[in-house]
Amino acid sequence: MEFLTGGVSACGACLFTNPLEVVKIRMQLQGELASQGVYQIHYKNPFHAIFQIAKVEGILALQKGLVPALWYQLCMNGSRLGTFHFFEDKGFVRRPDGTASPAKTILAGLVAGCVGAFFGSPLYLVKTQLQSHSNASIAVGYQHDHNGMRDAVSSIYKQHGIKGLWRGSLSSLPRVSVGSASQLLTFTKSREYIHELKIFPHDSWLNILASSFLSGIAVVLLMTPFDVISTRIYNQGIDAKGRGLLYNGVIDCCIKVLRTEGPLGLYKGLLASYFRIGPHSVLNLLFWTQLRKLQKSAEISGNKSIS
Repeated sequence: MEFLTGGVSACGACLFTNPLEVVKIRMQLQGELASQGVYQIHYKNPFHAIFQIAKVEGILALQKGLVPALWYQLCMNGSRLGTFHFFEDKGFVRRPDGTASPAKTILAGLVAGCVGAFFGSPLYLVKTQLQSHSNASIAVGYQHDHNGMRDAVSSIYKQHGIKGLWRGSLSSLPRVSVGSASQLLTFTKSREYIHELKIFPHDSWLNILASSFLSGIAVVLLMTPFDVISTRIYNQGIDAKGRGLLYNGVIDCCIKVLRTEGPLGLYKGLLASYFRIGPHSVLNLLFWTQLRKLQKSAEISGNKSIS
């Protein structure tokens, strides 16, 4: 049940933030392995990107890849949050006095992130390739010609088998692990701190909202470089043997980006990432916490009925 709760809450957040995910993907691919000033800038900032995509491709283009994105959130976050809640319920992340242990919370978040990243990798691959595909006049990165999620999965499987669907999965491990650990640690500690300050009533949703907002800032600062690398690896073209045309892995991608685009290349789309990750973290954790409350209330009611 915890896996379903985590997945459903993430899907609810995804419905609102998917357009920003499309924008983020495009901005991370813009000027790929090119020095600044030698490539055309199609997307000047997140707001300009939204305008450009809607103008050239239509307003519905802002929801590209929504179907695999929802399945990805259900699978990845269901596994991630469900795994973390398992550790939380077993008391693994708590000190003897009941407060959260930063070290144990980070470890639990890393493990939960790896579990989620592995199971969600094929869906993230399809989502990324669908969202990067655009009209030639504003195209960035390698263009994969898929006609939807089913066609993408079928095409990748026919060409490269089951292994092809998990191509790039190693690049998602640091991305999701760092994001998961930083999100769950900062959310847990922020919630404790806000409770201690007694700014809001103990069970108020404003506690969750404020904690989620602070958590989102930490997540985007720590995760963006890994997010850029992951996007590049998942979206790159591949040869007949399934090898990447541009990158051989995470380290190779990082080195090439630093050499050609500089350190700021790893922070491309930073503002778009925050506009996406910030609200997504807030909505995801808000829905997750509220669903868990409803679940516990239902369990208590069920136990009373039985007794």
